[in-house]
This record gives sequence, C-alpha cells and structure tokens, in this order.
Amino acid sequence: MLIHGRHAVVEALATRTALRVFVARGVRASTLTDMERQARAAGVPVELVPRIELDRALKTTSHQGIAAELAELAYADPEAPFELAERRGERPLIVTLDQVTDPRNYGAIIRCAEALGAHAVVSESRRSPPLSASVAKTAAGAASHLPLVQVTNLPRYLRELKERGLWVFGSASDAASAAHEVDWDRDVALVIGAEGRGMRRLVRETCDEVVRVPLRGRIASLNAAAATAVLLHDIGLGREGARTAGALPTSP
Repeated sequence: MLIHGRHAVVEALATRTALRVFVARGVRASTLTDMERQARAAGVPVELVPRIELDRALKTTSHQGIAAELAELAYADPEAPFELAERRGERPLIVTLDQVTDPRNYGAIIRCAEALGAHAVVSESRRSPPLSASVAKTAAGAASHLPLVQVTNLPRYLRELKERGLWVFGSASDAASAAHEVDWDRDVALVIGAEGRGMRRLVRETCDEVVRVPLRGRIASLNAAAATAVLLHDIGLGREGARTAGALPTSP
C-alpha cells in the first residue's frame, strides 16, 4: 500500500508504520536530506526513483516527489476491542459506523478514535469504504494501532454488544440529551451515522439512548469525524470525572 505527500509520509515515519520511503530524483537537496534523517531515525530505508515511476505507481503527479510503502491494512477479530480494553484496564469504548462511506471521513474517524482512547472502529461490510491507501493516509498511522472490525449486520452486532453489557448510544442532532449530560461511567458503544442521512431507522431503534452535540453557531450539524471527536472527548471527560469523584474521601 502506497501513500504520498510529505506530511503523510512524515506521519507514517513518526508512527513507525512506513516500510520504505521513495523520493523522486530531482527534489530539493534539503527535502531529501530531511527525509533521509527522519527515515534513518525510524529505521526505514530510502530509495531514490525517477519521478515518472512515482507518477505511474500513484496514478497522480501531485505527490511532492515523496511516497511511502505501508503494510496492508487488515480487519481485526471481533474480540480484539475487548482484549485491548482489558490490557489497558479500561471499560470498553467501541465506535461503530452506520453508512459512513467516504474514505477520508473513515480515516479521520479512525484517527480520532485512536487518539481519544477508543478500543475499535466497527463498520458494516456493505456500507463502508475498503481499507485503502486513502483511508490509511487520512488516519495518519492510527489504523495500524487500533482494531478495525467489520461486521455483516450492524443492528445485530449492536444487540450482541448489549447482551455483553455495553450501552449503545447513537448520535443525532435532534436527540433530547446532550452528550455532556450523560453518565459515561459504563461500557459504551457509540454509533456515528452518515452525514446528512444519519443513522438508519433500525440502527437508531437498537440504541439505548441517542445523544447530541450542542451547537451554538448557524451550522446545523458537524461532519462525522468532528462529531466523533467531540463525543469521544465528552466520554473521556465523563469517565475521568467519575474516577476522580470515586477517589475523593467521603465526609465523616
């Protein structure tokens, strides 16, 4: 799998997800020196190649003369999120996606989920993009550090999570409860719907509760990745507040 562009390659080196770096002959000497330095620090080889080879391999000329090879992404076992939560000593927090089909949105959600402490991103096979270079580039290395699970039927999967003791929370702009008002000190599956369409009816009916992100401007909604980031941040704050409150001494 190849990604391109200086920023994306630097991210891949920083997260130790790059296998090789390719630099087109003729790039500025300072650019080559900088890439060689960062690749050496990451223990990754650098190859000088003709620019036309990058054009052909990437099917674009807008690559800044820099590309990197990443390991192919693969879906994880459905038990992987629970194993990760157990290793961390945390309550499970699983992000599930309903009809999020844009690869860049998918990648951005993966990045938010990994950065904000979720244990997996789950998608439905018929209504999600493939694990492509575009997803990997936007996720900026996060896809290699977070379990990505794919299921055949999202409502059924959510019911199975509920049987395991998870609370399923959907996100919708018309929800009665604001996210910061919810008690997040529990095992959680968070459902993010597609922009514009939101969650399907059956998915929404499967949720235990639907929450919203309070908006103060004129824009009526956030994109899926932004909404995911805000909700995961609120969940993290809620859980941290619950731990802090539990650690306080009781009054005599």
